[in-house]
Amino acid sequence: MAPGMARVWVLRQSDPQNGNVEAAAPMVFANGAPVGRSRAGTVFYRDFVPGSYTFTVEPYGGLPTGQADTVSLASGTQNYLQVQWIASWQFGYPEATWSDKPNTFGMLTMSPELARDYIATMTYLGQS
Repeated sequence: MAPGMARVWVLRQSDPQNGNVEAAAPMVFANGAPVGRSRAGTVFYRDFVPGSYTFTVEPYGGLPTGQADTVSLASGTQNYLQVQWIASWQFGYPEATWSDKPNTFGMLTMSPELARDYIATMTYLGQS
């Protein structure tokens, strides 16, 4: 990582229980700007100038949730975010059914220890 930068790792586990979304590759955004596509079972990173960033992910076939994760990035730090499948009804869409638009994605912060364990099992894509 270049001096004065902060690194953000974006990972997405494979999820056999939700295999119907395995092929989805939703776009990840930082402050509204595209960062990279998240594919099941992969990890990538992106370096940022220190500051506050709001990370979101494209709903990709589901209903938008407004869910976001705001992270304050400091110089020299490494931060870990996970793209995770979420059922739309968990975000106030009671009318969403499995045959309607049940799937969406959310962005969640992960602890470094947990993230590093998962990263060891994923396909490494390098810098987005």
